[in-house]
Amino acid sequence: MNHKTAIATLLILATSITACVTEKNDGGFSAERQVEYCQQQVERTLSELRDSTGRIDYVMTPRNIGPQEHHWNLRRVDTPEEWCAGFFPGILWMAGDSIEAARFTEKLRYLAYQPVYDHDLGFIMIGSFLKGWEQNQSEDYKQVLLAAADTLATLFNPKAGTMLSWPRNVRMFGGHNTIMDNMINLELLLWASQHGGSPRLKEIAMTHADTTMSCHFRNDATSYHVAVYDSITGEHKYNCTHQGAGDETMWARGQAWAIYGYTMVYQYTHEKRYLDWAEKVTDAYLSSLPDSTRIPYWDFSRDDFRDASAAAIVASALVNLSELSGKKAYLDEAKTMLENLSKPPYISGKEKPSFIMHSVGNMPAGTEIDYSINYADYYYLEALLRLIEIQEKNAKK
Repeated sequence: MNHKTAIATLLILATSITACVTEKNDGGFSAERQVEYCQQQVERTLSELRDSTGRIDYVMTPRNIGPQEHHWNLRRVDTPEEWCAGFFPGILWMAGDSIEAARFTEKLRYLAYQPVYDHDLGFIMIGSFLKGWEQNQSEDYKQVLLAAADTLATLFNPKAGTMLSWPRNVRMFGGHNTIMDNMINLELLLWASQHGGSPRLKEIAMTHADTTMSCHFRNDATSYHVAVYDSITGEHKYNCTHQGAGDETMWARGQAWAIYGYTMVYQYTHEKRYLDWAEKVTDAYLSSLPDSTRIPYWDFSRDDFRDASAAAIVASALVNLSELSGKKAYLDEAKTMLENLSKPPYISGKEKPSFIMHSVGNMPAGTEIDYSINYADYYYLEALLRLIEIQEKNAKK
């Protein structure tokens, strides 16, 4: 099954979930039951977003919920600074609410047609227009995505061999900066190259992945958060962190982006070096997890706050990696992560309208510490849907 068909299947499953139960243990973990729970939480969120007349302001997107809060904090999406703007539309597409998903998605169209703000354009468009296109095959959505890919590609520096992540921070870092998060955005370029976009987009994505493989990792396959290159010559200057505990520690979400990113690049390109590297960075992560919950602390050098978002990202990637590699151990790891995210203390339940709790946004900056965050929910739901698809395939064998 190709990527497009697979996602379409997941979305169908999301709206007809009760018809295809493949793993229901009495009182135990069930991916289907958790998707139903997510759909209920989505309806709860939409209800809270409506004003007294029933209207929703689609410019405002749910972003996070603090540890002592019980309702979403909202952010505006009519400015490009909100890097999480695509995650709630993506949740709606995956939950089967295409009407509301389309309304939230539409508010992001403008980003494809203006000078790029930073690398997060990929995150925004993948969660909104790409998730929508996978469901409705809209020619309009396709054209928006192709335009967005061309816009994102303007960040590529051929001398450095990577895309610039934060144009606003070139002076702060002393050069062309690339962060591990940028691996996720390569999907927009790879998708576009397969759907009428320039072949150069694939070349950019692969060059970025190759350069990152060479310059962005330690000898043990753990990742740095930031790699800095000379903006003129492209020479690799140094590595550091922006959100991890230290320059030489493994920031959990950064390693999660690496696992997800290289798995995705292999899925699009079928170049074995990306599969080999995806497995290598995955094994480095799994071997370092602190305990049987398989939920990491926000940085592997710390033992204070767990980061459920990193676990959700990795779980989604591992379901995919298990199928691409044929290694059941990765699927077993993903199931354990999802099972633990689906029960206390991580499941939100009646306490909050989010899906899961206890994520860490940016510890060094002191923001979103021990929060519910929309991207944690996004990857949690994506992981559940991918797991259901795998279970359906296995049931038919």
